Amino acid sequence: MLPHRPPGLYTRVMTPSPELFTDPIARPAAAAPAAHVAVIGAGPAGLMAADRLIAQGHRVSVFEKMPSPARKFLMAGRGGLNITHSEPLEHFLSRYGEIAPLLDGAIRAFPPDAVRGFAAELGETTFIGSSGRVFPDSFKASPLLRAWLRRLGTLGVELHTRHEWRGWAPTGALMFETPEGAKEIVADATLLALGGASWPRLGGDGGWTQHLAPRGIALAPFVPANMGLEVDWSVPFRDRFAGEPLKRIALSCAGAGPVRGEAVVTARGLEGGAVYALSRAVRDRLAAEGEAQLRLDLRPDFDQALITRRLATGPLKQSLSNRLRKAVGLSPVAVGLLREAAGVALPTDPAALARLIKAAPIQVRAVAGLERAISSAGGIAFDALDDHFMLRVVPGTFACGEMLDWEAPTGGYLLQACFATGRAAAEGISAFLAARATP
Repeated sequence: MLPHRPPGLYTRVMTPSPELFTDPIARPAAAAPAAHVAVIGAGPAGLMAADRLIAQGHRVSVFEKMPSPARKFLMAGRGGLNITHSEPLEHFLSRYGEIAPLLDGAIRAFPPDAVRGFAAELGETTFIGSSGRVFPDSFKASPLLRAWLRRLGTLGVELHTRHEWRGWAPTGALMFETPEGAKEIVADATLLALGGASWPRLGGDGGWTQHLAPRGIALAPFVPANMGLEVDWSVPFRDRFAGEPLKRIALSCAGAGPVRGEAVVTARGLEGGAVYALSRAVRDRLAAEGEAQLRLDLRPDFDQALITRRLATGPLKQSLSNRLRKAVGLSPVAVGLLREAAGVALPTDPAALARLIKAAPIQVRAVAGLERAISSAGGIAFDALDDHFMLRVVPGTFACGEMLDWEAPTGGYLLQACFATGRAAAEGISAFLAARATP
């Protein structure tokens, strides 16, 4: 269970003053001039923090272990970059579950409309899709990232790639492994934005935990989030239908759902938006009970009585597959899935067959691993941070983004929280530097 903290605490202290939020070049009056801030990690959270810090007059260096920045951000944009969501803010915040009170202040200080405004500053205007999701007009991540990096470079942010963070030296300096050998960097403040543990080939392998755990920083184990589900399909079904979409369905599991959307049959199970939205409930059910069962409603727009009538009045000369296709509109893959769920021949009684169509049981063997999950849960516990995203046991070191122990569904909520916590951590760094400079 994630820690709970009264929502008023974060809402109060992490909302910047109106002047600070509206003036992009505002600088804390008491901050030491040209303080050096090291941002470790060039994903969306780190870049957002760097953008804010350089605008406030600090000298900013960004260190990235991969050969190029924001690789997972680019991967997320391959099918259309969903940067945030347009739903009302209170409903938006509820998507973060029990951790919402701890993200409340950061997201209210930099809400979805501010993200859209920021994208517009970079020359990437946005639009709202039919689902309420927000996309750049280009629909891609690469134009926005190029404009962002160009802006940061123009403002003076230094980007150092192939710099893998190796913790702290005894002197407190930051240690890096680079192609030129080991380096030590001294900074007035440090922001860790190293990401979670999903898609390790893109850089987010969670290896940074080895440098934080010895310091006594509370860490929650990483688990996959927004991931596919593994199902033991029969060989004939797998060979025939792997890669086929299941459209206009609804999924539920152990009281969670129904979630409407689409899914894709894979050789190992199920993927897709509706699956990801329910994956946390399935993951938790597997952890608690050792097993989990999906219920698939293959025609959520028809009630059971209507399906029964349509099946009962169809021509009896037709094969059962044709009756299901013509009377109810089931695709071949949906009919095949019904057979998988039944385990034996499909019932011929219209009422029994209608019940199966509305709640086809699918046994889930496991959830997909971190290497294929869209995101991860786990990481730095919020109790390890102060109210400005600073590590309590390492003063001057802050953390943000997917390094923190939160999770959210797809739909723009993941990037929104990365942007918002990156910006909030930057505000925390400026406040820390200002306080240190005050006699």
